[in-house]
Amino acid sequence: MGVELRLLGPIEAVGPAGPAVLSSARQRALVGLLALRPGLPVTAPRLVQALWGMDPPRTAVRTLQSHLTRAKQALAACGLPGLLTNGRVGYALAAGPESVDACRFEALVAAARAESAAGHVAEAVAGLRTGLGLWRGEALADAELHGWAAAEVARLHKVRLAALGDLWDGELRLGGHADAVPELERLLVADPGEERLVGLLMLARYRCGRHPEALTGYQRLRAHLADTLGVDPSPELQRLHTAILRRDPSLDPPDAPGQVPAQLPSRPGHFTGRPAELALLDAALPPDGPRPGHTGRPAPGTPDQGTSVGTPLVLVSGPAGMGKTALVVEWTQRVADRFADGQIFCDLLGHDESTALTPDEVLGHALRGLGVPAGRVPTSPADQLGLYRSLLRDRGVLLVCDNVGSAEQILPLVPPGPGSLLVATSRHQLPTLDVGYAVRRVELDALSPAESLTLLERVLGPARVAAEPDAAGQLVEACDRMPLALRIAAAKLTSRPRLAIGDLVAELATGNRLDALSVPGDSRSIRAVFASAYHALTPGAAAAFRLAGLHPGPTFAVPLVAAVTGTPVTAARLVTEELAAAHLVSEVASGRFRFHDLIRWYARECAGTEESSDARTRAEERLLDWYLSVADAANDTLTPGRDRARVAARHPVPAPPFGPRHAEVLAFLDAERANLSAVSRHAVELGEDTAAWQLAYLLMGFYYSRGHWASMLEICRTGLAAARRLADGGTEGLMRGQVGVACIQLQRFDEALDALRRALPLMVAAGDAWGEGSVRNNTAVALAALRRFDEAVAEYEAALAMHTANGLSRDVAYALNNLGDAHTRMGQTDLALDYLDRALALVRTLGDERLEAVILHGTGAAHLGEGRHRQAMELFDRARGTQRLIGDRRAEVDTLNDTGLAHLGLAEHAEALDLFDQARRLSRAIADPHLEAVAMTNLGLAEFRAGAPDAAEDWYLRALAVRARVPAVFEEAELHRHLGDLAESRSDLATARSHRDTAIRLYEKANATAEAAALVGRPAG
Repeated sequence: MGVELRLLGPIEAVGPAGPAVLSSARQRALVGLLALRPGLPVTAPRLVQALWGMDPPRTAVRTLQSHLTRAKQALAACGLPGLLTNGRVGYALAAGPESVDACRFEALVAAARAESAAGHVAEAVAGLRTGLGLWRGEALADAELHGWAAAEVARLHKVRLAALGDLWDGELRLGGHADAVPELERLLVADPGEERLVGLLMLARYRCGRHPEALTGYQRLRAHLADTLGVDPSPELQRLHTAILRRDPSLDPPDAPGQVPAQLPSRPGHFTGRPAELALLDAALPPDGPRPGHTGRPAPGTPDQGTSVGTPLVLVSGPAGMGKTALVVEWTQRVADRFADGQIFCDLLGHDESTALTPDEVLGHALRGLGVPAGRVPTSPADQLGLYRSLLRDRGVLLVCDNVGSAEQILPLVPPGPGSLLVATSRHQLPTLDVGYAVRRVELDALSPAESLTLLERVLGPARVAAEPDAAGQLVEACDRMPLALRIAAAKLTSRPRLAIGDLVAELATGNRLDALSVPGDSRSIRAVFASAYHALTPGAAAAFRLAGLHPGPTFAVPLVAAVTGTPVTAARLVTEELAAAHLVSEVASGRFRFHDLIRWYARECAGTEESSDARTRAEERLLDWYLSVADAANDTLTPGRDRARVAARHPVPAPPFGPRHAEVLAFLDAERANLSAVSRHAVELGEDTAAWQLAYLLMGFYYSRGHWASMLEICRTGLAAARRLADGGTEGLMRGQVGVACIQLQRFDEALDALRRALPLMVAAGDAWGEGSVRNNTAVALAALRRFDEAVAEYEAALAMHTANGLSRDVAYALNNLGDAHTRMGQTDLALDYLDRALALVRTLGDERLEAVILHGTGAAHLGEGRHRQAMELFDRARGTQRLIGDRRAEVDTLNDTGLAHLGLAEHAEALDLFDQARRLSRAIADPHLEAVAMTNLGLAEFRAGAPDAAEDWYLRALAVRARVPAVFEEAELHRHLGDLAESRSDLATARSHRDTAIRLYEKANATAEAAALVGRPAG
């Protein structure tokens, strides 16, 4: 079934479609309770007791059933429809123990104890690390449990504590006392009275030569036990204390084997997350026996990179500060025992050419690590290489090269045999390595939000983070989820225990973020780490880094780099690829890149200090010129004839990266969509008011086709503010008109009418006949949406007259189409078809595909109103063919819905359901909740007519929930009418009357008097 049930932390259920959305704490608790006994039934009374304790509310059983139903739905939605079952005995999850992390944990602990009893200490330690690595926090952390369930959670924590003791006991038996000390100290902060851990810490400190501290640990425990329990430490611990006092030789560490290098650094403190990357590293181990990696199998979603046979080289790359070294040291410490002939570690200092080790120096270090005395290392590089390969051929050695600057530094070290492995870290991608070797690549990026919070909790303690959860989340994002930045921020908070997390967030938000992310006395500030990568760039790439950092949006394309640098696109592509290879930018799609926020901050800082004010101004102007040229070209293709913005570029900029086809234009603007609002705001910040309103005007065709009306309204309002500052009445009227159009699309018709009525006198005063006609047309659209059809027709006719008088054929065709639509909705089909036929004949002389599809759809709607379903479907199909061709998704949703209604009119329920569901999914893709609710309503109607009232009710209720966010009075009235019909079909007359009364009230409010009258006096049943 592909199920993953996670209890060792927040409760999660993951299916083929991703994590289940368990929206309430009790839903999560129920899944967690059933997962404690996978495959075995749990009775309802036991579930009630676990959720509410010994005094449950009177409604507990009914509430339990509701939670179980919703949990079952959530599991089905993530691809686990049969997971939660209900049998005669009780409820169960149809999953095996291997699917539950708690069960796997206990199995791993049991197996580790068996290995330890057999003398296989290293295998036992590896198994314990794997099991303990499954814990993500407290067991069933987000469930409030009682009775037997609370006892089970307490038992799991006892098993975990015992496993931690077993782990560090094993590590000490293997000689890992130096690594044990900091980890045991951390564990004892949470549980200072755990005698076994105290004893292990005493022994570890003693073996590290910290004899007084070992004795101090015993004294602290004795005082703690006396104060809390009034008892002394156990006899076993007392004997250990006496042995330390006497410096008993039996406490000495086990003998280390001679000539076996063990150069790995200590494990990083508070290492967090990276399950997928650790799994990829596990897969690179030589294929001898079981792998002792952290999970034993790749994490969900980890790409399959095949077997590791013949893969002698692993490259871990990523931006500065992402924790590459920490990951590699953590992993190599976990798997060190797999390499019987030792581990060699070398920092190649590759970030600075002046200090980077040469290949000969690296090879010499490796030879000395393999036991070759310094005086016997050959002087000839060829002889060194031959000796190295001879020594390594039949050995199992793990080589770690940190901070690699170039492929040449490590190529001589690639192992010649299958038993050894070279793991390298670099800020560069080093593509040269792939020429001669099968390189396994591990790309490192920012931590996930959950991993970032876990890191803060491990450094600061869970209580401090829990006290300010919102501020902690904001700190995570302010640090860009970069491990180094998070550690620095946590270090500042640790050193200042009275500093609130929220205060540090405010400091990061209002001050220089790079200054704030530094600790006095620590050279590893964020700025220093970024500088080491920046100063290694070629001059052209460094300039591109500085100037591309001025871009305000989340991603950018290569032509943007060409624009801001004033260079050809081919040159811009080369320097951008250099930035990507250095991991100063990340390629998120083909030819599209992004900065991490902190790196962008550093880029802008470099621009501020290294570019003159004039140079920065020119770059900003070129940036806006390029976006205006893109928007202008898009406007010409998507909405030809809209010519009110005349763009005049101040600098030569690259041509827009698309041709004249709708699909090319829309695909590029889709990728830029998140940038458009940011660029509009940036124009205002720079005082570029003309650019701000022109962008708003020129991008309307994109939003007409793709939806996302909230973004459209934001850009239009920004354009309006800019126009008002310019004190240009005509431009202000134009922008007010566009704000009105955006409000119409968002179903905010009163706001739309207010904006349009303010626009009209401005157009009249400016003598703008086209503008006046356009405002009247859009005013009519809003009035028609409010079902004030007589007023709408009057405005449409006024717009038609003005556009006809001015010879504006395309606008005449729009006005004719809109008059046809209004008369269709008024039930005057013959008149509607007359207007629509005239509009269609006119638009075919213009070659405007988009408008022709609009009119074909309107004509189909008129035939649908008369019950001519097949004729309507033919017209809808023609309209939709064009809409799909040109990418007009917004219009396609309307056509899908109306085509579905035509099929429904012929009782073709399956076809209707499919079309309505396509409309629903496409509505969600263009972020149009109004149309999504329309599609849901239609789905409910189709299910009801197909004889599935329960499914119909579900769709109706989901549509009502959306309507709470996007009110539409007439559509809401329709929903209540449908719900009344459904209740009547169930003979629930009281509910039917209630819904019909609500529908009547809403119809009257929506000016739908005929619909209201049809329901008045209609008896329920």
